[in-house]
Amino acid sequence: MWPAFTILHEGDFQMPLAIQIQQPGGAEQLQAVDVTVGEPGPGEIRIRHRACGLNFIDVYHRTGLYPLPLPATLGMEAAGVVEAVGERVDHLRPGDRAAYTSQPPGAYSEVRVMPARNVVRLPDGIDDETAAAMMLKGLTVQYLLRKTHPPGGLQAGDFVLFHAAAGGVGLIACQWARAMGLQLIGTAGSDEKCQLALEHGATHVVNYAKENVVDRVKAITGGQKVKVVYDGVGRDTWEASLDCLQPLGLMVSYGNASGPVPPVNLATLSAKGSLYVTRPTIFTHLASRESTQAMADDLFEMVAGGKVKIRIDQRYPLREAAQAHRDLEARKTTGSSVLLP
Repeated sequence: MWPAFTILHEGDFQMPLAIQIQQPGGAEQLQAVDVTVGEPGPGEIRIRHRACGLNFIDVYHRTGLYPLPLPATLGMEAAGVVEAVGERVDHLRPGDRAAYTSQPPGAYSEVRVMPARNVVRLPDGIDDETAAAMMLKGLTVQYLLRKTHPPGGLQAGDFVLFHAAAGGVGLIACQWARAMGLQLIGTAGSDEKCQLALEHGATHVVNYAKENVVDRVKAITGGQKVKVVYDGVGRDTWEASLDCLQPLGLMVSYGNASGPVPPVNLATLSAKGSLYVTRPTIFTHLASRESTQAMADDLFEMVAGGKVKIRIDQRYPLREAAQAHRDLEARKTTGSSVLLP
């Protein structure tokens, strides 16, 4: 076990910056503030961020859909250098390059003290921006495609439907599904985004701005429809997603980009073919350090082996987090986005 250590850097005596909200609301609620960061306690580390990830869950936190104690620093994933470790932390040491997706939020910051459980050391071949862009998104794809399966599981050649296929999670899923031999049908809102999904491994694409998703899925699958739908969009795609499932298919609702799904009538699931529904969260799967490490090792292997490439299409200074949120909500982004302290 490593005792508490500290690495001092030039500028350590300046108060570090964090992006906080004082109350829920629009992007204008994101404000840059100076914060005091102390020493890590038992089971904690202090980490200096080099890049921070941007995700739709950050929007949910900002708007109050997922309430946080206020004032709150947002952000669920980042990469940087460990500055200090507290007692009972034996898998990290000062000077380690590390990355995480973790609760509680707080990644929109230059420096933070946080629980060490979900923080993992970075392999040398993965740079900080890539790590910050992939931890939450990549580990989400890991638990979806590796663990969240319909009855009988998934086999090579099976059709799956993945919404928002040109987003940060979607582009990783396209590549991961191709590596597993799955036939991923991706949806997106423009021809350009559909082409992006194809270039990253989607077998088929549907432009929902021009085409009826259910009709296209039926045509692509010869009327059989899909075994599983992975839906991070929520309200706008819920009904169509159910109609794309074959009997005993699995509806995986893992996000609410368009708003929360309305209450579900269980009789609807019966009428549409004895469907299964699940609402998983990544932190159920990251419940222990051991499970976090195992999932991260799988992700690192996929990225280091070239089977999954992390596309970063937007970079913003940390102080411009509000603009990053506006772009994300307006669906102006593709791939992943990072905030740079």
